[in-house]
Amino acid sequence: MLFHVTMDIHVPLDFDITRFEELKALEKARFQELQHAGTWRHIWRIVGQYSNVSIFDVESNAVLHDLLTTLPLYPFMDVKVTALCRHPSSLHDDDR
Repeated sequence: MLFHVTMDIHVPLDFDITRFEELKALEKARFQELQHAGTWRHIWRIVGQYSNVSIFDVESNAVLHDLLTTLPLYPFMDVKVTALCRHPSSLHDDDR
């Protein structure tokens, strides 16, 4: 199943900057692991915000939930999820 996921990051201003940098490095490593596995298909930044739009390919909404909660920055995220399916008017036979 494909999911459109928007993640808005909100880190408290008084959060330890060193710890935050560590969490960002861990987040990047986890993202790359999931991207290599084909689970985190796409990611785009939202201009002017600490946010991204991503496409995930997972078996179910429960699997997506479990995956998102493993992200190191998850405690700082507001997450919006939308399930996707192929549009019948698409020129493509796949989900690209």
